[in-house]
Amino acid sequence: MSETIDTDVIVLGTGAAGMAAALAARESGADVQLVERFGRIGGTSAISGGVIWVADNPWMRAAGMADSKDDALAYFRSLDHGDLVDETLEAFVGTGPEALAFLAEIGALKVAVLPGYPDYYLDRPGAKPQGSRALDHDLFALGELGEWADRIYAIEEPKPLMLRETPLGGATEMVAPEVLGQRMAERLCGFGQAMVARLLKACLDRGIEPLLGVTTQQLLREDGRIAGVEAERDGKPLTLRARQGVIVATGGFEWDAEMRQAFLRGPADAPASPPTARGEGLALAMAAGAKLGNMTSAWWAPTLVTPDAPWPGGEQRAQIVLIERTVPHSLMVNRFGERFCNEAANYSALGGVFHQFDPASYDYRNLPAWLVFDAQFAERYPLGTRMPGQPLPDWVASADTIEELAVTIGLDPAALANTVARFNTHAEAGHDPDFGRGTSAYDHFYGDRSRSGTAVTLGPVSQGPFHAVEIRAGLLGTNGGPRTDGSGRILGHDGAPIPGLYGAGNAIACPTGGIYAGAGGTLGPALTYGYIAGRSAARRDNV
Repeated sequence: MSETIDTDVIVLGTGAAGMAAALAARESGADVQLVERFGRIGGTSAISGGVIWVADNPWMRAAGMADSKDDALAYFRSLDHGDLVDETLEAFVGTGPEALAFLAEIGALKVAVLPGYPDYYLDRPGAKPQGSRALDHDLFALGELGEWADRIYAIEEPKPLMLRETPLGGATEMVAPEVLGQRMAERLCGFGQAMVARLLKACLDRGIEPLLGVTTQQLLREDGRIAGVEAERDGKPLTLRARQGVIVATGGFEWDAEMRQAFLRGPADAPASPPTARGEGLALAMAAGAKLGNMTSAWWAPTLVTPDAPWPGGEQRAQIVLIERTVPHSLMVNRFGERFCNEAANYSALGGVFHQFDPASYDYRNLPAWLVFDAQFAERYPLGTRMPGQPLPDWVASADTIEELAVTIGLDPAALANTVARFNTHAEAGHDPDFGRGTSAYDHFYGDRSRSGTAVTLGPVSQGPFHAVEIRAGLLGTNGGPRTDGSGRILGHDGAPIPGLYGAGNAIACPTGGIYAGAGGTLGPALTYGYIAGRSAARRDNV
């Protein structure tokens, strides 16, 4: 027998955007049904660092840090390559502070300024070299969620730290083991886990209980407007009816091979997201006649595949490569054994270098790519989840000399040896004339802060044994999808809103286009547009 659920607003997806939308709609007076395809809450948001980028946010104001909407708009527009839409960009920049203040006021957000985390493009007008636009989550006690705590995605891998207590957040000392042990015993978590948990707690406190395991099939349309969703749960038909609107917040499409092949430019074979982003919302919006935008773009990032640690379903797992390519005694090379970039550059911009096409070989010049490092690196720095000084995994290539390492990974020995020798000369001199590594404040943020000057990131690869791991053309998620207006309403092919259909997060064409402004450049727009879409859907004059 089929089941029918009637409500005012249906929200598809339980990531940051979806839960922000649900809360905004509920606090605006609407009844809300939150729906999730999988058996866990949070998806990509739950495994993320959780950092939120919003200009002129309340926490930076409280700290006396100057910012403005005009500064933020100038910053974005200086980076535009034709993919920004004024209406949606201005809606994000203008509403972001209000959205975060709302979430904090209702207990769905508890954050602090991430100290000293600079914007990514410091040479552009409106950039903030001293940071303050990036926000980090305070710890959350999972016991407050009761049985729902175990339904957060990947909660079996707890993160009992705030990002600002780790090298990823600029810390130079780690939290004491006994403190970590106490936090584990108390089930305290930080990062994206804290964000998702706190949003979920706020939802549950307001009677918004997520409906899990729902596979959507099609949107319902009645009298010219979207009125609900036809779906399936536990093998049985389920009709979800919405008196006011449906909000699509299901994440990106990077785990759907057919959509990835159809839309994305260049290689992208190692997403750092969990295998939940399968384009469900995109398919629904396309069937409803949505206008699309940003479809060839993504949140690019160099990634490292960890073959000994797949996702629970057996899917390939990858993680972003950040510290490993920024600290000393490492460099990256391409198929020719040559360096091809400033290894310490921000990951979003750096991800695009893998799309450089070589017409002579009719192939991607910088793939495969390799992170090459030495014994000094192995002793002092992490590699993925492997901590400093621990044995290297068996999927890391090793050799006593650079030439032997080159043979092992299929590179020309003389070319790699020449590249490493040149790099070492420059590292010892403290200056990289080839790619400028170490000249930007951002380059220094993830470097070894026990050192000074460019030595925080530049150090020779000179002490054997030598090692290499393949770096893949990865992404954090896609950022293309249906176009929206400044109210979060999904637009049709004619540019007019599709009545009753809204969107937020990686499921829509991002309001910042393909621009990743700084740490938290995905979650800032996601939470803001979740808030915008939730409030819009709850407005009865939109019915």
